[in-house]
Amino acid sequence: MYSYVARQPIFNRQQRTVGYELLFRDGENNAFPDIEANKATSRLLVENYMAVGDNAAISGQRTFINFPQDSLLQLLPLLLPKRSIVVEVLETCEPNDALFTAIKLLCQRGYIIALDDFEMSPAWRRFLPYVRIIKLDLIKLGIEKSCDFVNQYRSRKLKFLAEKVETKDEYETALAAGFHFFQGYYFCKPELLKNRQVEPEKLNTVLLLQEICRDPVNFKRIEQIITSDVSLSYLLLRYVNAASNRTVEPISSFRQALVYLGEDKIRLFVGVVATAHAALDKPRELYLMSLQRARMCESLATGSGTREQSHQAFLVGMFSLLDALLDTSLDQLVKVLPLQEDVEAALLHHQGRLGHTLALLEAYDQANWHLVSEYCEQLGIAENAVTRSYQQASRWSEDMLRIQ
Repeated sequence: MYSYVARQPIFNRQQRTVGYELLFRDGENNAFPDIEANKATSRLLVENYMAVGDNAAISGQRTFINFPQDSLLQLLPLLLPKRSIVVEVLETCEPNDALFTAIKLLCQRGYIIALDDFEMSPAWRRFLPYVRIIKLDLIKLGIEKSCDFVNQYRSRKLKFLAEKVETKDEYETALAAGFHFFQGYYFCKPELLKNRQVEPEKLNTVLLLQEICRDPVNFKRIEQIITSDVSLSYLLLRYVNAASNRTVEPISSFRQALVYLGEDKIRLFVGVVATAHAALDKPRELYLMSLQRARMCESLATGSGTREQSHQAFLVGMFSLLDALLDTSLDQLVKVLPLQEDVEAALLHHQGRLGHTLALLEAYDQANWHLVSEYCEQLGIAENAVTRSYQQASRWSEDMLRIQ
């Protein structure tokens, strides 16, 4: 499966590239397709920022991304690194109180705000203290009116970007008028880039796995990901309610589940749910083994006197089969998951205590009893403890499977 995006460079006054505007495409025809604006933005973000693997479209310079009204009100830019993007507020946005609150919050969080295809009206004036860049369409406004606008607002702490610069004369006129940035066919046309991507239904899995690897857990971001996917929401609530036998009333919202479970348990359940989501079209045994390994690694870490590593051990066990679940190499997955160094070393090279624990599990799965004995001796674990851990993990994973 492939995703497509076009990018057009943005130049400064010295004609050096300072960024790229990303333009959504859904095929090899380098033109904006017939698709609703919010859906186009969501797909652009998912396919270029949240997918697995290297992506030339977002490497190096900042990327300018168009955000329509609903995407801004949902604060979608917060899902992206503030040092990598410029938030372009589309000209179709309505300058109401809700949008003002969203723009103010994004600015306070450190995001650069640009107003796209801007035409001044009184309703937009209160937004200007939170805006860094104003983009003026030279074709739509005309070169003379655009230059007059720059001259009128030159005293404000604003940068001006001339877009749709088509000729050398237009560039030189805009340069003399004081524009800071330039974009258009005079410099180059948008370049179409094609990338192989993880299937869309698995991208939320990657996002969730990224979040449970962070310390501390960002509950709000996890909630945003879960609630954007009906199947994930359903799976999580099923798991939580099945495991929550102390509550009087069933848990009916993800926010309620967060409050009830707390950070440690939510890591576990989100990990289980994300793995289940990744395994929807995979053999049952693969998902079962992922859960077994996760629980078994956690149990062995706790029982061997390294309880403080039990969370990392759970991730090592669960992620050890993630390449098979997502049809992507572990090398690529490690690049997008914010793993601690010892977890990464364990997964890729079987190094360190966590790596030796994973190697012990693999030897046990293969009935290589000589290796099992060697690793048990290295880790200071009794061999009968490994058997008990395997039996307990098998029962637990079967219980988890029945909840679905």
